[in-house]
Amino acid sequence: MRALYLTHPQVRIDAAIPVPLWGLSDLGRARVEAFVTRGVVPEGAIIFSSRETKALQLAELIAAAAGTPVLADHEMGENDRSATGFLPPALFEETADRFFAFPQQSIEGWERAIDAQARIVSTVRTACAAVPANGVAVFCGHGAVGTLLKCRLGNRRISREEDQGHIGAPGGGNGFVFDLAAKQLLTDWTPMEEIAPDWFA
Repeated sequence: MRALYLTHPQVRIDAAIPVPLWGLSDLGRARVEAFVTRGVVPEGAIIFSSRETKALQLAELIAAAAGTPVLADHEMGENDRSATGFLPPALFEETADRFFAFPQQSIEGWERAIDAQARIVSTVRTACAAVPANGVAVFCGHGAVGTLLKCRLGNRRISREEDQGHIGAPGGGNGFVFDLAAKQLLTDWTPMEEIAPDWFA
């Protein structure tokens, strides 16, 4: 069974609103609409999502194209950063660097990378078990936990160098294809505009 893990693209940043409640920006929504218009999501695909607003908005647009409902689970959410809440961009990047560099430590009270990795891997494994062998699944999520999942699937060490910001398009909206049953990472981060229409074949 092939699956696509896709991160939400650009969001509306608002320091007055909790990060999990941020929604897609006009640019982010336009990118998703262009993605589904290309016919990249096969009819009947099973759509899983984080419960965070930006991921749900991504999932709802994709599910509408697939003709299926969104199956949301808070366990698919981004690494828990509630201890700090919103951080200015430069400070956020520095903190994220440490999050990946020291995966067994809690950085500024954030969820540890090893714990976030175990959570997303377990949740994706459980979700995939519910998909028929010949089915197709799309996971709508986030950059950090997506990178941690990718590292486990690719048997790679946890590293910021594996993050979508170093490999895919800036601002999110990147995906990778995998086969969980075969324990194979089939592609690296790829901008949604470049994901092949036959990725699920």
